[in-house]
Amino acid sequence: MRNRAFAAPKVPAVLLLFWVVKVLTTGIGETGADFMGTVSIPLAGVVGVGGFFLALWFQLRSEEYHPVRYWLTVLGVALFGTMIADGPHVALGTPYWFDSIVYLVLLVGLLTWWQRSEGTISVHSITTARRERFYWGVVLLTFGLGTALGDATAIDFGLGFVWSIVLFGALILVPLVLWRVGLNATIAFWASYVLTRPLGASMADGMAKKPAEGGIGWGTGPVTALGLVLFAALVAYLAATHADDDHPVEQGDAAEPEELAPATP
Repeated sequence: MRNRAFAAPKVPAVLLLFWVVKVLTTGIGETGADFMGTVSIPLAGVVGVGGFFLALWFQLRSEEYHPVRYWLTVLGVALFGTMIADGPHVALGTPYWFDSIVYLVLLVGLLTWWQRSEGTISVHSITTARRERFYWGVVLLTFGLGTALGDATAIDFGLGFVWSIVLFGALILVPLVLWRVGLNATIAFWASYVLTRPLGASMADGMAKKPAEGGIGWGTGPVTALGLVLFAALVAYLAATHADDDHPVEQGDAAEPEELAPATP
């Protein structure tokens, strides 16, 4: 693939709504995959795998950022990421904590490759096709890592959904606090990005699972439907207002912008 250049970053500005929609996708990915699995395993495979590759294909072919196209791709990654995290556990019997370590090693390796290739791993620098391919590879691994990590705390370590929500709700504040006192913004961003997955998935599972399993008992179908309604409303708002359009940057710029800033446009 030739390394096309874009006029502006093909990812949204990292504002407060970015994190809200991101957490929603993680919850939808968790309960949506479970719901489709109870209805039909082939259906789950077609939607999870086919939907991911189709959405990614459209995203990579485009020349500019658009909220609907971008967030549908993230939603596809959320469903597919649940499958690749659960796959080794189901097929090979590996514990989730072991899968978490494997995904962490792969994630660090890909981030290192991206940094050495492009000189930056900032999401504000996604202005070429090569950087965008690195970006989506990293996003996929963050979902795999986050899914395995959430299942490790809830199942392997026996914390359940409520304490997992408390744990990851506290952990996700750590990168923000450290960024405020001087931590590299890009490192803080990717750490927070990973943690949104187990936080959102634990919240969705807590609402969907039966009380005997530590949840409220709403069911995976209704929780997925509620998440999709909220997701559609927020993405429609972003598409109508363009509130999350990022600013153009120089392609060679390796600066580290303030990626965690919960500013308003």
